[in-house]
Amino acid sequence: MRIAYITAGAGGTICGNCLRDNALATAMQKLGHEVLLLPVYTPIRTDETDVSADSVYLGGVNIYLRQKSSLFRNIPALLSRPLDNPGFLRWVSQFAVKTLPEDLGALTLATAQGEDGPLREEIHRLAGFLKGYRPDVIHLTNSMLAGLATALKREVGVPVFCSLQGEDYYLEHLPTPFPEQVFDELRKQARAIDQMIAPCRAQAQALGPRLGKTPERIPVVLPGINVEDFEPRGDEPGDPFTVGFLARLAPEKAPHFLLDALPTGERLRFAGWVSAEYEDYVAPIEKRAEVLRDIDRHTKIEFLRSLDVLSVPAIYGASKGLYVLEAWAAAVPVVQPRIGVYPELLEAAGGGGLLFEPGDVDELGAMLEHLRTDPEQAREMGMAGYRAAHEFFTAERMARETVALYEQLHSE
Repeated sequence: MRIAYITAGAGGTICGNCLRDNALATAMQKLGHEVLLLPVYTPIRTDETDVSADSVYLGGVNIYLRQKSSLFRNIPALLSRPLDNPGFLRWVSQFAVKTLPEDLGALTLATAQGEDGPLREEIHRLAGFLKGYRPDVIHLTNSMLAGLATALKREVGVPVFCSLQGEDYYLEHLPTPFPEQVFDELRKQARAIDQMIAPCRAQAQALGPRLGKTPERIPVVLPGINVEDFEPRGDEPGDPFTVGFLARLAPEKAPHFLLDALPTGERLRFAGWVSAEYEDYVAPIEKRAEVLRDIDRHTKIEFLRSLDVLSVPAIYGASKGLYVLEAWAAAVPVVQPRIGVYPELLEAAGGGGLLFEPGDVDELGAMLEHLRTDPEQAREMGMAGYRAAHEFFTAERMARETVALYEQLHSE
């Protein structure tokens, strides 16, 4: 099949959606399909070989100016194209600029409005390009791009798929009145989407109704990762016992819970991106524990292999939990909140860790202590996760299941 997959860059940072989209596209290519991984906003950034196209549509600077300025809005797309240059966008992404919440809300709304909003020219340019590419299917990385669906389906004339990837948390935390305004637009635009795909049943149930879709009619393709260069950690427990965190260091991921849950004698290691707005939040964490920022893939794998257990005690329903799969790929057990994707991952793995009540720091601490004092059970959980990661939670399985959905709809 010829697949046009529209992914979304994250302003020069490594994000879970970029990692997943790139891994999925790579795996589909290995299965013999032609995949165009086309970024919008900014180039994507991943810690594996980047298979995305060296071009960007709806460049972040471009759409910001079109949303803010009625004068710029009427400039032909040809004249604004230099602002979508990948090199320029990578350069701009180096500078941490704090966007006002109201600007972020207005920009999200503008994107959701599709052809009815200020980004009309850019959407038509993308539709024209894809019409010439002639894919068999188009896949949007998340529902915040639903505003593209009507134009793409009309101009290209092929089925449009859309993943759900945890965007509900972002949308619900936009300043009032933007959440309801954006969801109203997305529900309208989502009518042009032929099939949504969720990374877990919890995400389908949380986001499907907000988009006017019946959760039971949204198929689930659990996430997968590339496990080729992962090796299991050693059998012996660490001295001292080491607990790790691998994700964005932000309040909603709750790394601070680990400071409260663990005695001072245990070792804590954190790895993940820190935005400029959360430097003050991360400062007390750095006083207590090692924090690795902006790590590459090799360093990430070595970091995971140094752990006895991984925990990302998030306070919201995460949609993918790729760090859980990466920990398992290194035979590291996990302790995760009973929310979002995590229960579904552990159920599919047949073990691999423990679940605690979200926000219950005492229960989190008790479970970490249990694994510290029962290294044999910790080892068994780690190996259960290892088998699940290498036998089921692979990018190849994720790709096969996704392509099967394409083929099913394309043949109807």
